[in-house]
Amino acid sequence: MTIRTHTADGVATIEIARPEKKNALTVAMYQQMADAIGAAHDDAAVRAILIHGQPDIFTAGNDLEDFMKNPPADERAPVFQFMAALGYAEKPVIAAVNGAAVGIGTTMLLHCDFAYCADNAMFSMPFVSLGLCSEFASSLLVPLNAGYHKAAEKLLLGEPMSAEEALEMRIVNRILPPGEVLDYARRQALRFNNLPPTSVRETKRLMKAGWRSLT
Repeated sequence: MTIRTHTADGVATIEIARPEKKNALTVAMYQQMADAIGAAHDDAAVRAILIHGQPDIFTAGNDLEDFMKNPPADERAPVFQFMAALGYAEKPVIAAVNGAAVGIGTTMLLHCDFAYCADNAMFSMPFVSLGLCSEFASSLLVPLNAGYHKAAEKLLLGEPMSAEEALEMRIVNRILPPGEVLDYARRQALRFNNLPPTSVRETKRLMKAGWRSLT
């Protein structure tokens, strides 16, 4: 299984588990993650969603061989389904990042509600160098969070970001020692068991409504 899921104590956990390929994401993995978010949405017992990778890697981004064989043709493609499920999730989504978060590994954090990373985490969005444009509203969200000039360094030049830069650019909420990231993120997710779910969902909807109106 390259995507492992389980639900316990009100938290639906999605684990990217393909360490032999640096957690590179395939079409099948995107579909599994989209389905997992959908299942969490439909489960009244779930109060929050937690996404994490392995102790030494979050994700290296798209599996390029798989991407070339199965390029996304339209919005029905699994990658679009996953990002739509993530971006429009009504329940809080928390990410725990260890190691590298490349390409969509960084982009998806912009659509989570909370992101926590290890002090040795590294982030990059090398789309231009691959002949691509920034994906899934990152060209809007990174400048909104970090300012235009900082965003230009990361999106036009593809410069990597340290954990400290990601915090400064408001891509992550907090930096922690590598061995503490996942436990901290899980504790944050568990806090939603003690909060009124309707109030949480409505507050999240209102906060996201502003930038969604720009897309």
